[in-house]
Amino acid sequence: MISSQYISRVTLKREGIDSFDRYPFSLPAVRSLDELDLHPKVTYIVGENGSGKSTLLEAIAVAFGFNAEGGSRHFNFGTRPSHSDLYQHLRIAKGYKRPSTGFFLRAESFFNVATEIENRQVDAEYGDRPLHEQSHGEAFLALFTNRFYGKGLYILDEPEAALSPQRQLAVLSLMHDLVQDDSQFIIATHSPILMAYPEAWIYRCGVDGIDRVDYEDTEHFQVTRDFLADPQRMLKVLFERD
Repeated sequence: MISSQYISRVTLKREGIDSFDRYPFSLPAVRSLDELDLHPKVTYIVGENGSGKSTLLEAIAVAFGFNAEGGSRHFNFGTRPSHSDLYQHLRIAKGYKRPSTGFFLRAESFFNVATEIENRQVDAEYGDRPLHEQSHGEAFLALFTNRFYGKGLYILDEPEAALSPQRQLAVLSLMHDLVQDDSQFIIATHSPILMAYPEAWIYRCGVDGIDRVDYEDTEHFQVTRDFLADPQRMLKVLFERD
């Protein structure tokens, strides 16, 4: 059956990889990867730093045709080539529908994307103020509000990096409007707020590979819940010394 979603599955072409002992194939998220089915609306990829979630997300974006540093599929600038060759070993299963628009957002290289937008003199498409004249968080929200449209594919790497909790809630609301208008999101995040989207699929990258988990079984949810339930007890444990 042909899927209607923009990306339905990501497959690692393992036969073309000469060694799983070298980066990026040695990363836990990659080493054990065969196929990764994606939710037609929202898929999260979560895990500890170094687990490979951002590397995997980047490879999915590049394999689909996005610029490695971020932007739309029409962006082709490069400040410093740093992406891995993992994208060359991914097979992207696309549905019969094509997204009308899309964007790859990387928190760590957003400054470069904003500069490219300024150089292209298309700031007006992203709101009434240039992105570089706003705070990091304001610029992120301006991007969501003015540049993200329905029927789009949006791949986001740690979008919470510049967002306050209140702004993260605002992004969830904007995401919902876009999902209702036939958009699909793939997001790598550490934020228990952002990953709370109802019925989303959450993939956890751990030392043993990738597995799908429920929201309340994520470490992000559990640690945040336990801390907020009794911060003084948690701080006492953290600050204890032998």
